[in-house]
Amino acid sequence: MAKKDYTTTILVDKSPEEVFKAINNVRKWWSGEITGRTDRLGAVWEYHYKDMHRSKQKITKLIPGKRVVWHVVDSYLSFIKDKEEWNGTDIVFDIAKKGSKTELRFTHVGLAPKIECYDACSDAWGFYIKTSLRNFIMKGEGQPNPKEKKEK
Repeated sequence: MAKKDYTTTILVDKSPEEVFKAINNVRKWWSGEITGRTDRLGAVWEYHYKDMHRSKQKITKLIPGKRVVWHVVDSYLSFIKDKEEWNGTDIVFDIAKKGSKTELRFTHVGLAPKIECYDACSDAWGFYIKTSLRNFIMKGEGQPNPKEKKEK
């Protein structure tokens, strides 16, 4: 039986280059504090959300208009037994022209139903990709904090 990594797909009325640019502007669509460059091949950047989630991603592929891959080099998830469950996983964004639209296929390689974080993490990714990133691509405004009011 093949492992089933979490995957979701969206279709948007924007060019592959616009989708690529939006993915790399992570602060506009993913919750939490982000430090470091999120748009350079080889860059390492960090994500931190409250005391629940910390992770460090290295950008291992950056092919304009086609593909973005982040390799999780370190992580901490407070709400599960194996706090480092994301370590060694890959977060992949594949971009392709589909007729007059652009398809974005998101896959978190290593986030599979057999691991503890699957339900909570796939729910979160579903929101961030299908709602926040999609809205950022289409309207220029994501929803990085769906259940919180910004305090700034």
